[in-house]
Amino acid sequence: MGGIILLSVLGAATLISGVFNKRKILLPLTLFGLAITFLLNLGEWRGAVPFFSDLIAPYNNGMLDFDNFAFAFTSLLLFASMLVLALSQFQVKEDLEHAGEFYAILLFTIVGGVVMVSFSNLVMLFIGIEILSISLYVMAGSRKYNAQSNEASLKYFLLGSFASGFLLLGIALIYGTTGSLDLPGISTYITVNANSLPFLTVLGIMMIIMGMAFKVSAAPFHNWAPDVYQGSPTVITAFMATVVKIAAIAAFLRLMMGSFAAAQGWWTILLSVIAILTMTIGNITALYQTNFKRLMAYSGISHAGYLLIGIVALTYDNGSFSSSGAILYYTFAYAMASIAAFAVLLVIAGNTGDSSISAFNGLAKRDPLLAVSMTVCMLSLAGIPPLAGFFGKYYLFALAINKGLWVLAAFAVLNSLIGIYYYFIVFINMFVKDKQEGMPSTSSPTAKAVIAICILLTVLAGLYPEAILKVFM
Repeated sequence: MGGIILLSVLGAATLISGVFNKRKILLPLTLFGLAITFLLNLGEWRGAVPFFSDLIAPYNNGMLDFDNFAFAFTSLLLFASMLVLALSQFQVKEDLEHAGEFYAILLFTIVGGVVMVSFSNLVMLFIGIEILSISLYVMAGSRKYNAQSNEASLKYFLLGSFASGFLLLGIALIYGTTGSLDLPGISTYITVNANSLPFLTVLGIMMIIMGMAFKVSAAPFHNWAPDVYQGSPTVITAFMATVVKIAAIAAFLRLMMGSFAAAQGWWTILLSVIAILTMTIGNITALYQTNFKRLMAYSGISHAGYLLIGIVALTYDNGSFSSSGAILYYTFAYAMASIAAFAVLLVIAGNTGDSSISAFNGLAKRDPLLAVSMTVCMLSLAGIPPLAGFFGKYYLFALAINKGLWVLAAFAVLNSLIGIYYYFIVFINMFVKDKQEGMPSTSSPTAKAVIAICILLTVLAGLYPEAILKVFM
């Protein structure tokens, strides 16, 4: 709870700083505030600052639940946000006049993400999603004189509004049949009536699944992602691909685990079909992409399919393969590799430069360290050992096998093999093809520091995966 309050105050502070033309302090202020929030979150998690939680807790009224799950995913959200915002120089230098609004909106987006991973009432889930989504609709179109950016914003807004409508109608149906919006109350009703759920309850669950599937860009609700990723400024694309993905998948898991687990028998089949479609469509379509941001969009779609495996194979024991631990590890590995990949793109092409895959041509000759860093990113996303991406897939696939979901596991392995090909296309462009003449390059120590941190953590998480998995054990 302290994190939500602090982030909200920080957002207001950045707006005020922008009004008084204190633009030079905006990035340091934002990163400092996020770092303090991160430390406060860790302190509340481990009980080091219990007075703050005790002071605020009576006012929650059961709407939010800051448990182990919420603190773990909030920590990951904040850490990924710091890394992405450290790259914001590429965005802000284009529009210094609105730098205050830029940082404020992204901070409010993070607030929405924190609400999404800590909700205990469906009203708070909806509020968190809308805080996050409305902010992103604006940020996707922040390059207001760019047609692709405007198109991205409009498509995201229209399709997101429809998805929110489905989600809200599903919540209404659940409330009408269960008489509760609290996760424990819904869970109790569904547990008692698991064998004879009313049709409207089943319909409500299905509509909520549809709304959440859009937020994680799962098929067949994924069509917005490629256009929005390509049209948005690269920094915003990196934010959507990582921070937003973490918040959405964590909220999805919390929802299914906290309220609908007793009806798992039938929605497991539905989500398995969605997962298979998502993995297959994402990987196969990525094979034909020539734009790096679109490739990363379809890559993100396929990774959403892998993450859905953790929800399909829910498990509550204290064994080696808990859904929460596996999904936390996977999102961490995916976020680190994706942030580093977008940072490399920003260095070699800038925020509005060439985002085609050919932009990486001859990178090994132009900047060997960047090429090696990008190689590590692609190998991790492809799931090559001993990097973090390999163990992320291993733990999720093991979940499916332990649950007896052999068909789902087989499709996941097959799709992982397909995915290797398009990641290696980038690798080939960097090391085999000739240098592209006239390609701009930005000397950015901050971006290179972000890349180094992400690569280091990708390697360390691959060597010591238990450090993250044991968070929920």
